Amino acid sequence: MTSLANHQSKEFTKLLLMGDSKSGKTGALASLVPDYNLGILDYDNGLDALAIIIGRDNPKLLDKVHFRTLRDRYMMTAAGPVISGTATAFIEGSRMIDHWKHGDEDLGAPGTWGKDWIFVLDSLTFMADAAFNFREPLVPRSRDGKYDVRAVYKDAQDATESVLAYVTSESFRTNVIVISHVRYVDNPDGTKKGYPTAVGSALSPSIPRYFNSVALTLTGAGGKRQIQTAATAMIDLANPASFKMLPTLPIESGLATFFKTLRS
Repeated sequence: MTSLANHQSKEFTKLLLMGDSKSGKTGALASLVPDYNLGILDYDNGLDALAIIIGRDNPKLLDKVHFRTLRDRYMMTAAGPVISGTATAFIEGSRMIDHWKHGDEDLGAPGTWGKDWIFVLDSLTFMADAAFNFREPLVPRSRDGKYDVRAVYKDAQDATESVLAYVTSESFRTNVIVISHVRYVDNPDGTKKGYPTAVGSALSPSIPRYFNSVALTLTGAGGKRQIQTAATAMIDLANPASFKMLPTLPIESGLATFFKTLRS
């Protein structure tokens, strides 16, 4: 019989961090680097702020952050931009999640990194787009080349959801942060809710159920950026230690405080 005292939540945090564009989501990771190593799958190509912040505060800590930037290549045509060659960003990211190996760097399986590491997916939004790019050429087409785009969306959503199911599972024994932009959806009852942005709209409301911790970056009074941990009228947030977690945290130290509060 397994005792609740040995539950994996005592060792690992799996966090969904949402926020509007340029609200400080990636830069907020800097406060974690003194205590954790980070492995970042960078689909946004947006690590500039993180590198600058860590370099300003303690350049030696830059070696604790490992990343791989993944973007499909585009080329311009008369009909607009199209994928150049084969879309590989999604499948390459999947390989990295299975075994982090690129060039001369081999960090093994992220799912075995342990409690001193954080696997970061930045961002879910662009990874889902990469899943769409990967699945589109694989969908059956008619003789005239036409296809049902709904099938592409369904395949991309299933692929994206499978990644989330894996990295948040008990077998993935590493801390996880999945970063996402926010999609605001008009519900049938007339209310508007914010959900993580993923390809299409069907998957978005289901994403938070994979995470026990959901937080939000936002701009508060006076233009000061914060991390919100308590639910708002439009976005449902959560954490297992709400009884001792402050409802808002400064973005400069917020994620470090969030992790320390849960780990204590």
